Amino acid sequence: MASEFKKKAFWRAVVAEFLAMSLFIFISIGSALGFSFPVVGNKTSTRSQDNVKVSLAFGLSIATMAQSVGHISGAHLNPAVTLGLLLSCQISILKALMYIIAQCLGAVVATAILSGVTSSLPNNLLGLNSLSEGINAGQGLGIEIIATFQLVLCVLATTDRRRNDVSGSAPLAIGLSVALGHLLAIDYTGCGINPARSFGSALIASNFENHWIFWVGPIIGGASAALIYDFILAPRTSDLTDRMKVWTSGQVEEYDLEGDDMNSRVEMKPK
Repeated sequence: MASEFKKKAFWRAVVAEFLAMSLFIFISIGSALGFSFPVVGNKTSTRSQDNVKVSLAFGLSIATMAQSVGHISGAHLNPAVTLGLLLSCQISILKALMYIIAQCLGAVVATAILSGVTSSLPNNLLGLNSLSEGINAGQGLGIEIIATFQLVLCVLATTDRRRNDVSGSAPLAIGLSVALGHLLAIDYTGCGINPARSFGSALIASNFENHWIFWVGPIIGGASAALIYDFILAPRTSDLTDRMKVWTSGQVEEYDLEGDDMNSRVEMKPK
C-alpha cells in the first residue's frame, strides 16, 4: 500500500474523483432544484418536478464525467460502485478508501455551492433523499438495494475486460443505468443509490432522518452485484492469496481466459 500511496497517478485519480463528483452533483441536483415559477392569472404557481428530466440529468452527467475522467480514475463517482470494484478485486483497499473520501467531499462542496445558488428557493432541501408518504423504512431499503444492484451489475458487466462484444459506449450504458435507477426510485426514496450524493445533501441540509437507508441499501446492492457477477454469472479462478495481493498492491493484470466463451473461468494474476 505504501508504494501505491507515493505514486502521482494514485493522487491524480483521487483528485479526478473529487472534481468529477463535484460537477456531477452540481449538475444533477441543480437540475432537480431548477424549478420555474410561472404566473397563472394573478397567482404564482410552482411546477411539479419532472422525473424524466431529473433522471436524464443524473444519467447524462454520469456518462459525461465517465467519458471525461474514466481513463484517470475509472470514474466511480459512487461509494457503492467503488465497493463493488473492490470486492471484484479491481482496486486496492487504500484506493477504495481514498475514493470514498473524495466522493463524499466532492458531494459536500457541490451541495454547499448549490445552497448559495438556490438560496431563494422556498423549502429548499438541496435534493435531500427521504421516504415518500406511505413508504416505510424496509420498503425504502428494498428499493435502494434493487436500484443500486442493477447499476453496479451494469458497471461490472460493461467494463469487464474479458468481453469483446461491447461495441457501444460504456459511459453511456452506465449513465443510462443511473437514469433507469432514478426512474424507478425517485417516487419512493428520491433515489439515493449513491451514499456520497445522499450524504452531501443531508449534511448541508442538517437532516439525517432515515439517512442510514441511503448507505445500507446501496452497500448491500453493490456488494451483492459484485459477488453474484464474480462468483456466479462470470466466475473467475483466484485464490485468497491472489486477491489479497490485489487489495494491498492495487495492481492487477488483464484477466486471462482459460477457454473461448464467457462461461469459462479465468485466472486473475496480480503483477
